[in-house]
Amino acid sequence: MSAADLAPAEPAPWAGFVRRRGEGRIPFQYCTSCERAVFYPRVLCPHCGSLELEWRDSIGAGVVYSQTFLPTREGGGRYVLLVDFDEGFRVMGSSTDDTGAYAIGSRVRGAVDTSDPEAEPRFVFTEEKQG
Repeated sequence: MSAADLAPAEPAPWAGFVRRRGEGRIPFQYCTSCERAVFYPRVLCPHCGSLELEWRDSIGAGVVYSQTFLPTREGGGRYVLLVDFDEGFRVMGSSTDDTGAYAIGSRVRGAVDTSDPEAEPRFVFTEEKQG
């Protein structure tokens, strides 16, 4: 087996992630060998070592794993959440709700904020309404 045989299909997975996120998608990789989600983008599956990674887009639904408030010197601040997406991976993002925290275990909906063309797109969450 040569080094060329081990070369990943996409040599720079981070570039693929950034491009997809910039399009307003919530991308993640999926290993077709062990059938598990992979996040952050990688060249090899961290679970089984396979090169068989494909891109998928999350539907954006998940559950709050943890949250904290980050105050600023000027007053105010923002809530930062760790969210377990239904597809099986965890991401960090900000709450769009100025009023406060979400209970751990509450359902949220994720999106990619691309409103500021000068800023890097970021994950934002809103509470998912029941019913």
